[in-house]
This record gives sequence, C-alpha cells and structure tokens, in this order.
Amino acid sequence: MEKLMADLKAQIIQQLNLKHLKPEDIGDDQPLFVEGLGLDSIDALELIVLLQQEYNIKLTNADDGPKVFQSVRTMAEYITANKPA
Repeated sequence: MEKLMADLKAQIIQQLNLKHLKPEDIGDDQPLFVEGLGLDSIDALELIVLLQQEYNIKLTNADDGPKVFQSVRTMAEYITANKPA
C-alpha cells in the first residue's frame, strides 16, 4: 500500500502538471480538493483518466468520486479493492 500511495503521488503530479510539488509534499490523508491540494472538477476528470490508463479501473458510479478522490490513501484503497485480476 505504501508503494502504491507513493506511485499515485508521482502520477497525480505528472497527470495534473503540478510541477511545483514533489511526492513528499502530498500527505497520504491530505484532502485533494478544496482546502487540501485545491484541485477542481477538471482535475477530477484527469484523475478518472489516470485510474483508467494506469490501473484499468473505471469509476462506474459518479457518486463514488468524492469518496474515492478524498485523499491519496482513499484512492489507493479503491485501486486495491477494484484492481482487475
């Protein structure tokens, strides 16, 4: 899980072009939206694309988005629970 979270941080920085951040700048439980990293709805779409491209996971229920993208840890937990065999 630690490696997955570290990978996710690097992928988020690359996918969202957050060049001013390093992976260690992002806390495992830090909110990704609003008061945390300050991501917005466009960034959420990019994160959905990231899940599809890197992990072959489709977010089938839009209501799951806020839960899944709450933090790096919640993303890692979702990937672990939904990774195709």
